[in-house]
Amino acid sequence: MRYWLWSFFGVIWVQDAHFNTAQSEFMSHLEQHPASDGFRGLMQNRAFVTLWSGQIISQIGDKIFFVLLIALVVNYPTPQVFANSMRSAVMIANTLPAVLFGSAAGIFVDRWSKKQILWITNLGRGLLVLMIPLLPRAFALLLLIAFLESILTQFFAPAEQSAISILVKPQNLMTANALFTTTMMGSLVVGFAIGEPLLSWANSWVGQYNRELLVGGIYVAAAMVLMLLPMTEQARAHTVSLHPWQDLQLGFKYLQSNRLISNAMVQLTVLYCVFAALAVLTIGLAEEIGLRPEQFGFLLAAAGVGLILGAAFLGQWGDRLSHWPLSLVGFVIMGIVLLWFSFVEQLWLGLLLSVLLGWGAALVGVPMQTLIQRETPSDVRGKVFGFQNNMVNIALSLPLAIAGLLADTIGLRTVLVSMGLIVILSGTWAWRSTRQALKKAA
Repeated sequence: MRYWLWSFFGVIWVQDAHFNTAQSEFMSHLEQHPASDGFRGLMQNRAFVTLWSGQIISQIGDKIFFVLLIALVVNYPTPQVFANSMRSAVMIANTLPAVLFGSAAGIFVDRWSKKQILWITNLGRGLLVLMIPLLPRAFALLLLIAFLESILTQFFAPAEQSAISILVKPQNLMTANALFTTTMMGSLVVGFAIGEPLLSWANSWVGQYNRELLVGGIYVAAAMVLMLLPMTEQARAHTVSLHPWQDLQLGFKYLQSNRLISNAMVQLTVLYCVFAALAVLTIGLAEEIGLRPEQFGFLLAAAGVGLILGAAFLGQWGDRLSHWPLSLVGFVIMGIVLLWFSFVEQLWLGLLLSVLLGWGAALVGVPMQTLIQRETPSDVRGKVFGFQNNMVNIALSLPLAIAGLLADTIGLRTVLVSMGLIVILSGTWAWRSTRQALKKAA
């Protein structure tokens, strides 16, 4: 096993030696700016700090809103036998717009003021939540609220990504993306962890609808922060003209013509597929290492810790490693961890491997997101990030549907081994494809 691993990395190193000339030429073209000064320099950027603060508040609100939706289901009259179906319906209503409208939302992000999209979408989500107590107690209306809230989120996500490229200097993009990745994972852990206790605490206040007031207030607070965002955007003469179908085609054609960006997007899609599948598979894996099935969250939390540590490392020192095939190393680490997962039985080793898995994910996610932002022209950023948002949400949805079925059909160990091999092969293919694109760009 050790010999195979060293041989594998040796082949990578030898092949990468032939690639260094083309890559270094491209990186010099890509990075014609001073070196990054890490998190300290980024924190001196008032506009970025404002955007980052709005992101923290908004994303925590998203997670608590999801918990609120599930909690509110019991307040709507329904036969007990359909309780689980109603929860599933709410989840589908809240995720379906991400698949249907993710790409289309990016069109409007390119045409409208990104600052206005950021604060208006948060204000709109807050008002939707605050409307729940005023509406009749009909389950269809709760589904509509969940659906509309998700539509507004599809506008917020690409506007936020586009704003980073505007507010942050090119040499600080790696650090900015690392910080946003850290915040995203942190809000995922913190939001779901504090969601139920926070809502229970709010429900204990005097009054019946304090949970809705709390979640709606979080969104409104995010909107107020983002209204103060000091952001200047270039005015475009063609902003009045809007042709959605033609704009969608333009975005797709651009992705087809730019293999560097499309390859990066494919790698991000594979990354999110792995984490979505693990959200299901860790339930069975928890039993294998001595945890109860309902304690599977410990494994996901450990992976989140690894991702945060990896993102923090890249944020501080990532630009010094720009000549490394970081995404390939990340995919290999993830693949080896998945292969090892199929044989692990000790709790400490399972948690350690989860941290290592998250570290590998950071080596893929942060550099690829940075590459997309650096290389995407300003006039198509909304379309590109909208399409990326669409692909990510599909990548998060499909594995949830099939991972559990595959584990029941062919066994958890077989699924983990297959995933590990697929991840390593996907990373190798993407690296080779990116090499070719870099040679052409150089």
